[in-house]
This record gives sequence, C-alpha cells and structure tokens, in this order.
Amino acid sequence: MNFKIHRGTKEIGGSCVEIWTDNTRIVIDIGMPLVEKDGSEFDFTKYQKLSPNELINKGILPNIDGLYANAKNLIDGVLISHPHIDHYGFSSYLHPEMKYYLGEAAHKIIELTSIFTPQQNNIKNATYFEKSKPFNIGDITVTPFGMDHSAFDAYAFLIETNGKTLFYSGDFRGHGRKQRTFKWFTHNAPKNVDYLLLEGTQIERNTKKDTTEADIENELANIFSEKEKINLIYSSGQNIDRLVSIYRACKKTGKLFVIDIYIATVLKELSKHAAIPFPSKNFDEVKVIFPYFLCKRLASENNEKLLYQFRKFKITKEQISSNKSNIVLLVRPSMKFDLEHIPNIEGGNLIYSLWEGYLQKENTQKFIEYLSNKQFKLYKVHTSGHADIWTLNQMVSAIGPKIIVPIHTFSGDEYKRHFNCPVLEIRDGEEITI
Repeated sequence: MNFKIHRGTKEIGGSCVEIWTDNTRIVIDIGMPLVEKDGSEFDFTKYQKLSPNELINKGILPNIDGLYANAKNLIDGVLISHPHIDHYGFSSYLHPEMKYYLGEAAHKIIELTSIFTPQQNNIKNATYFEKSKPFNIGDITVTPFGMDHSAFDAYAFLIETNGKTLFYSGDFRGHGRKQRTFKWFTHNAPKNVDYLLLEGTQIERNTKKDTTEADIENELANIFSEKEKINLIYSSGQNIDRLVSIYRACKKTGKLFVIDIYIATVLKELSKHAAIPFPSKNFDEVKVIFPYFLCKRLASENNEKLLYQFRKFKITKEQISSNKSNIVLLVRPSMKFDLEHIPNIEGGNLIYSLWEGYLQKENTQKFIEYLSNKQFKLYKVHTSGHADIWTLNQMVSAIGPKIIVPIHTFSGDEYKRHFNCPVLEIRDGEEITI
C-alpha cells in the first residue's frame, strides 16, 4: 500500500490524501484550502475562472490522474470524511461520473449548501456507508468510525490491504455532544496500525482542556437570563452541536429560538438521522424568520417550495420587535438588512460563537461594528471542533500506531514532544510505501 498527502502536512484545511495499491486507487477528501501560501485567508474568487489544469499548475487543485472532468481512466472512488468545505470543497471539479463514498446525512448537508449558498458541489454518484461496517473498494477494505466533531456525520477511516493498515483520523474531538461516540471509539479502536494520519489543529494550544458543549449551554443560559434584552447569536448554521446547545439554553430560560429558512431546512433534514429540534409542532419554541435577500434568490432559482414548508412557524419582524426580551435570534452578516427592519432592538446582547480567527474578516468586523453602534454588548462563547492535546493522546493510546504522520496542522514539529511513538513529518506530495 502507498499513500501521498497532497495537502495538509503543513496547513489546516484543504485536506487530500491519495492511497493506492497495484490494483486500486482512492482519495480521502478533496478539500478547499483555508489559507493562501502566505498564511492569509484563501479567496477562491481570485481563481474560479481558471481551468483545472491552470489550478493544478498553481498548486491549488491536487495533481491526481483520473480525478477530473477530462480523465479517461477514473480512480476507484473518493471518500468524504465530513461535510466541511475544507474536506469536500473541490468536488465540483471532479469527473461527473466519479464515485463517492460518504455518510447519507453528510451528503444531504452538501446538497443543501449548494442550494442555499454560492458553493456548488453536486455529488451525484454517491454510495452511503455506515459507521463501523467495513466495505471494499477494489482490494482495499475501508471501515468508517463515527467521530465527535463540529460537523454532523463525521468519520475517521481504517484502510486495510495486503496485511497493511493506515488510519485517517479525519477531524475529531472529545468534548462535543457526541462524547460517547469518541469514548466508544477508544474502546473499539483498531490496534497497532502501521500509519496513523493524525489531525493536529490544536496541538500547539495545550495549556488547558477545551470547554464542553454542555458548558457552552450553561454559559448561554446565563446570558439569556438577562432581562429586557434581545439575544443575537452569530454562529455556524451547520454546527449542529452548537445549535442544540442554543436550543437547550432557550428551553432553560423560556426563550423562543428564531432561525432562518436555511437553518430550519438543515435541522429538519438532519432530524431524520438524530434527535434534533426543528420547527414543528413538537418544538413550538422554534420559530422561522425569512431573510429578504435569501428568499428572493431562492424564488428566482425556482426553489419556492422551500419557502412554504415552514410558513406555520413564521415569526415576523414586528413580532420579534414587540417580544424582543423573549427572543434568541441566530444571525450572520448577510442578515444586516433584515435587522435594520426590526425596530427597537438596540441595547441587546450579541454572542459571537465561532472561531476567533474569523473576527479578522472584513464583513465580520463591519457586522459587529454595526451592532456595537446599536449598543449591543459583545460576548464570545465558543469551543473548538477539534481535539485538544489530551484527546489526541487518547486516540494515539487507543490505536498504538507504529508511526504517526502529522496532517491538518500548522505545527507538525510539535508532535514529537507529545507522543511516545515514532513521528514521521513528510511534505505535501511525498510518496510513502507501507
């Protein structure tokens, strides 16, 4: 068995790993980078008019034969570990007949993202796997292991062939709402694998354990308990753990949880896979707002039916204004126009519940400045979607790998300080034979 990390040995995001034998070739993840080579935020609008060959020559798309639209002999399949754009974001460039392997809920999230946002990644030829159930791609056996991560339906993969083993950790943590999933993994992990490709997003931040989602819930409930204030939360609409934490904090404090049509649709679809609150008669404290520009675009793209499914649970801007002290509203910068048309909400709370690095983005800064000028008090309430050093060590101890390879990290040189087994730092594009 051979493998090559095309991107990820020296950066977080843009993950892509190629694995092959004499007879079979697969790719794990086909992610869009998060950063440019100079460390600045990756801006794909600068490159989107370039051809695949030009993107390959610039080192943006991975140089893999049999992957793209002009390929004659396709590789045998692409595995998607979870529905974050830095793990699937370049799938739009792949051959239309490419075969994908991913979780069913992950596929639904990717589909909805293509409807509700400018990101267009239509995965048509999909095979759904189930956690802990092995399947074969040619002479390679793949076993997916469910992981606790800020993305819903996230997996690690055990890759086996010809007596050789590789474990791809994907992105994971142990302090989310799926802590039991990671604990189960530590008791059922594959043993003595040859190579562990271990994500290390947080490996240099090792001074304290991460706050749990349960702690986040309690902190939010304390903020919501303030009287006579509307609460606005800027958080990811796909961080389902965080949405559940917000919902539970609303329940504790008797607040209405107001979400937009996009998040409402995501929650409804994912409720088919887990016990998740969504606008329905069973969760009458969840209401839906209809952002003007988003709804206008959906209608122009013949997606009006999505607008009608939650009409029974609609809350108007006037109702929000007249009942502001009872409202927890999920927001983002694109909803500034809608907030401008909700009167008398000055002096509320703005809870920022995302990675602090996004605060450097211009649209985020302008959005927070706009609300600050309306006398909103800013709170930062967040925890990472990635493993802290204690959780990384738990995975290493559970597996007992012969060799660890850093991936999804800016700090591969930190690994040797923390783990008691050999660490092999490699370069993007370097071929390794097991």
